[in-house]
Amino acid sequence: MSNALRLSEKWFRRGLWLVAFLFAWFLTGLGSTIVGDLPQVEQQRSLEDFMDASRTAALRQTLKSTEQAAEDAQAALEQAQLKLQTARADNRAARETFDNWLATRRATQRPEQDDELLQRTRELDGLRQAERDALAAVQRQQQAALDASQASQRAQAELGRLQGAAREAYRSAQRAQELRVFGYRLALTLPLLVVAGWLFKKHRQGASWPFVWGFIFFALFAFFVELVPYLPSYGGYVRYIVGIVLTVIGGRYAIQALQRYLERQKQAEAQPDNQRRKELDYDLAQARLAKNVCPGCERAVDLKDGKTDFCPHCGLCLFDRCGHCSTRKSAFARYCFACGTAAVPAGRAEDAPAQTAT
Repeated sequence: MSNALRLSEKWFRRGLWLVAFLFAWFLTGLGSTIVGDLPQVEQQRSLEDFMDASRTAALRQTLKSTEQAAEDAQAALEQAQLKLQTARADNRAARETFDNWLATRRATQRPEQDDELLQRTRELDGLRQAERDALAAVQRQQQAALDASQASQRAQAELGRLQGAAREAYRSAQRAQELRVFGYRLALTLPLLVVAGWLFKKHRQGASWPFVWGFIFFALFAFFVELVPYLPSYGGYVRYIVGIVLTVIGGRYAIQALQRYLERQKQAEAQPDNQRRKELDYDLAQARLAKNVCPGCERAVDLKDGKTDFCPHCGLCLFDRCGHCSTRKSAFARYCFACGTAAVPAGRAEDAPAQTAT
């Protein structure tokens, strides 16, 4: 079709297509922002919204206190273990000193050292008692840490049971929310698609076609890019069912459109040659001829052999003779390319011989 257009008209059309794409781009940006903000109309809910609030708060407080108690018990246990190690070291050193002193006393057999023996024995007993006290302190802190750990485990288990009981309700609410948000998106994008289909059918070749096509591109993008990815899955059933429904609707429309097209072509091919050529659009006819296609039935025709004047499929006249210079020319040309004489209108082809004779 571009071969039949004037050079300026080509650039104007390119500029108008640029306007269409820019219009679609701005509309798409606006639509993406609106579709992206649609989930904000729904309150974002969490798993805790479906749990017993008072029980959950008590368990979390218990977990917090038991964790703090476990940390304190661990710190105290480390201190008690350090003291136990010190007491054991002191007791061990004192025992070694006492054993050495006792061996010396046995060797000398000096009675005046009996009081010192008693004194050293009492000191050893004191160190042994200190070691036992340090060991008892360690055991107490170990018990405290164990109690805190077990309490924390019980609270965690109870909290897990509450979460398990609330998880199914949470998932159901989440699925319902996703479905509602999808409904909002569908309510926004489906009318756009319907309007785009109506514009395509009625106004795609009108004076404002750049805005029509820009809106069509926007509607298609909004539906197939902004909506389809949010289609709920439910194990794939919804997606496959929607795909089947859309395929059936689209296939049925395509079949009916093909049948209507074939019926129109059949009716058109039954009309007289002059009437058929009169009803064909000039630019469309030139574009089809440039592709070696019959403008009437759209079947392939060899137009370069210089002999084919009529379509062998539907009988449409493709080439005729100029009424002024008898040069073979396209039957759809408005002027003769050889002499520049205006072509005889399709409706007055029967007068051509008379005009030539004069």
